[in-house]
Amino acid sequence: MSEFIPPAKPIIGDEEREAVDRVLRSGMVAQGPEVAAFEQEFSAHFVPGRPSVAVNSGTAGLHLGLLAAGVGPGDEVIVPSFTFAATGNSVALTGGTPVFVDIEPETFTLDPEAVAAAITPKTKGILPVHLYGHPARMRELEALAAERGVALYEDAAQAHGASLDGRPVGSFGDFAMFSLYPTKNMTSGEGGMVTTATDEIARQVKLLRNQGMERQYENEIIGFNARMTDIHAAIGRVQLHKVDAWTKTRQQNAAFLDANLRGVVVPPVADGAVHVYHQYTVRVPEDRDGFVAALKNEHNVGAGVYYPIPNHRLPSLTRFAPGLDLPETERAAREVASLPVHPSLSQDDLERIVTAVNAVAGAGA
Repeated sequence: MSEFIPPAKPIIGDEEREAVDRVLRSGMVAQGPEVAAFEQEFSAHFVPGRPSVAVNSGTAGLHLGLLAAGVGPGDEVIVPSFTFAATGNSVALTGGTPVFVDIEPETFTLDPEAVAAAITPKTKGILPVHLYGHPARMRELEALAAERGVALYEDAAQAHGASLDGRPVGSFGDFAMFSLYPTKNMTSGEGGMVTTATDEIARQVKLLRNQGMERQYENEIIGFNARMTDIHAAIGRVQLHKVDAWTKTRQQNAAFLDANLRGVVVPPVADGAVHVYHQYTVRVPEDRDGFVAALKNEHNVGAGVYYPIPNHRLPSLTRFAPGLDLPETERAAREVASLPVHPSLSQDDLERIVTAVNAVAGAGA
């Protein structure tokens, strides 16, 4: 059988290794000049004009961003249930309440009508996720937030370089979080970046990540240790020079699959949206789990399921959503499968993926 094609794959090259060695030789390993440079370069690349703050994970970025934006006990933040648990977890970690609402089926992102119906006097903000690299419906959500007097935040963990109407994700909310986990479109090995609408929110995130200190031993607030190391920042700085080319390759690979797959529903792209395909997610209306198993067992092609259990049904989060019915979320959890489009794929790999999917989907038809 041919070599296994994984659904996702970190890409680390000689330049990243050389950058790590440079930092190790310098003796400046903790949060230092590499982190400061990475923050400036990340802002310039993805969200010009907005400050960025590096942290040690995407989850930390969400948590500290929410705290810096003033979310706390008694506050409600509206979030999707169809996403990774870190989104709801981060709201709960502030002492606030995640309010789960349904998605719209095309882009798997928050349904603005469902959001509008969920706003209460306790609603502090709305936290959409730009899932799989497709921007959420920010036109409607931005207008809704302004109309109802609530804040707007962004979970851009999977959406480096995505945009809507020429406006980059990360530039809509009071803050946005980008993940730098190994399988994201770019990585720092592990880490996250928080981009903010104001210098004050940025300063609060900086205090929170560093034990509440701006100057050593002058602790202004109670904080955390969520610092990024210079080792991780050095990797991220190298990847900033590569991510645009990788994104273009992802988009080209996605276009090839769009044109050639049969028997599955390929991911649509909304008008005005730039999709960066962190995941290329299709719908398999019948027996998704059998489809994924057959791809692997019969064709050695991997497919991921993101996410099989909606947040509102996770044991850790059900207390926030007793008896909640989210039909589009449940349908997506039954049907989605993410196929490989990562930049390390060859043309032969892409053709193998098409052959495998068409064979399995055709056999199940």
